[in-house]
Amino acid sequence: MYRTNTCGELRINNLSQRVILAGWVQKARKFGGMIFVDLRDRYGVTQLVFNQETDADLCEQAARLGREWVIQVEGRVEERSNKNPNLATGDIEIVVARLHVLNPSETPPFTIEDESDGGDDLRMKYRYLDLRRTPVRANLELRHRMAFATRSYLNDNKFLEVETPVLIGSTPEGARDFVVPSRMNPGEFYALPQSPQTLKQLLMVSGFDRYFQIVKCFRDEDLRADRQPEFTQIDCEMSFIEQEDILNVFEGLTRHLFQTVLGVELSDFPRMTYADAMRLYGSDKPDTRFGMTLVELKDLTEGKGFGVFDGAEYVGAIRAEGCAGYTRKQLDELTDFVKRPQIGAKGLIYVRCEADGSLKSSVDKFYAPEDLQLWAERAEARADDLLLILCGEREKAQKQLNELRLEMGARLGLRDKKKYNCLWVIDFPLLEYDAELQRYFAKHHPFTGPKPEDVSLLDTDPGAVRANAYDLVINGVEIGGGSIRIHDSALQKKMFSVLGFSEEQAQAQFGFLMNAFKYGAPPHGGIAFGLDRLVSIAAGLDSIRDCIAFPKNNSGRDVMLDAPACLSAEQLKELCLKVELQGNKV
Repeated sequence: MYRTNTCGELRINNLSQRVILAGWVQKARKFGGMIFVDLRDRYGVTQLVFNQETDADLCEQAARLGREWVIQVEGRVEERSNKNPNLATGDIEIVVARLHVLNPSETPPFTIEDESDGGDDLRMKYRYLDLRRTPVRANLELRHRMAFATRSYLNDNKFLEVETPVLIGSTPEGARDFVVPSRMNPGEFYALPQSPQTLKQLLMVSGFDRYFQIVKCFRDEDLRADRQPEFTQIDCEMSFIEQEDILNVFEGLTRHLFQTVLGVELSDFPRMTYADAMRLYGSDKPDTRFGMTLVELKDLTEGKGFGVFDGAEYVGAIRAEGCAGYTRKQLDELTDFVKRPQIGAKGLIYVRCEADGSLKSSVDKFYAPEDLQLWAERAEARADDLLLILCGEREKAQKQLNELRLEMGARLGLRDKKKYNCLWVIDFPLLEYDAELQRYFAKHHPFTGPKPEDVSLLDTDPGAVRANAYDLVINGVEIGGGSIRIHDSALQKKMFSVLGFSEEQAQAQFGFLMNAFKYGAPPHGGIAFGLDRLVSIAAGLDSIRDCIAFPKNNSGRDVMLDAPACLSAEQLKELCLKVELQGNKV
């Protein structure tokens, strides 16, 4: 046999046992006539000992071992004289009697240790080596436990796992589709699913009243730390339910995951309307681990001759507690931060609340002390606090203030990764208006139901209609979202009309769903959790890449497999695609 034990399981109670281990050489150290080798596998690290005095030939063999060589050893478990409290196997070592090299290794391009010297691009190119590192492996083990616990919880709650197709038709709403040409149907294309949305609704029509799937989804969109071209959803749908039923079931799933996998008991899941989230936090996914909520000052700033505020739709502030002593350099850094293109503010105004009760501002020449005092009172500012103020179009300025708030929260150490604040954001707008295209778009998707009391507004004021939709937010990250669906053919037809679809377009693209609704569609709704985001929050990661086995880089490339790549002219012709040469590339 290759091994009797793994490199992570031997303890002091295994003393004197004869064992066989196999794994990778993490490092080797020579001290006088002794060679110590750290042997690593998926389960941990065990120290091996080779003694020149007892077996010179074996010691000579060990001296030739390099990093990442795959070896097998046989030996006896002994107690270590210099115990390592940071290692699970740190009380013991293996005195080696036999060594067999299973496979030598070239020197790896970076050190395979917890703190690697490999940059992101290098680690992604050699991802199969990066996966040997304990932190990355631990993230994937956490992901496995999350997925396993999810299946257990949903199974116990009578959900049925059903696989849906990966090759489907393209959808006109939402992000861009990845498309796949069909050789057997020349000139026609499949799309990879952005989600199994319409398919899981059809399962509800079919009578599968509780469905789930841990499913791969694809979106051709610009990448961020929490986005990848392909990602994994915990996708669910339920029949004969209302919004509160879904919130309770999936609040239960979240509690179950954190308690089972992390041993963390989550506190309450408050409900917050979209309108309140934007008013107080400038975000529909607010980070509620700390305060510093937005305060509107517009009515207190008008008519004083300061054109920047007078001409703005919105003037808002955040209160940074105890930051009145910020230096000019620190304030300039914050100004540069909000003026970054990703945020887009034109400048930053501040008010210092000095220890002696006086107020000093960057707009002192326009506003008297009593004006500034009113600002401070509204923001509930006290001595030593700092007010940071932005202005502009309401929604844009609120979002800019949110970014500034998050930056200040990070600088002040208020965003503790081991603290988990959960909430549901509800009552989203159903539609958003594109002034350039002069039409409405669905804020979520066209199958989201309006609040029953707002249905009549579809004819008179579509922009005021609230959606029967909800998002789960943890620590400022949208973990999942869903809605109560439209299950009535007439209302779905009305929704398509508001979105600018002709009857012919709606029938061509979604006729299969509308026709299915005619055959007894039950009231239904659902939700999808982002498994990648959920694991990254649980692991305390800043990016989802390190909880995905083989992720893409920030340009959407797999640098390990060198994908995407060009196809040969023969492949393109077989797919009936036009062939063009650009230099030497097809």
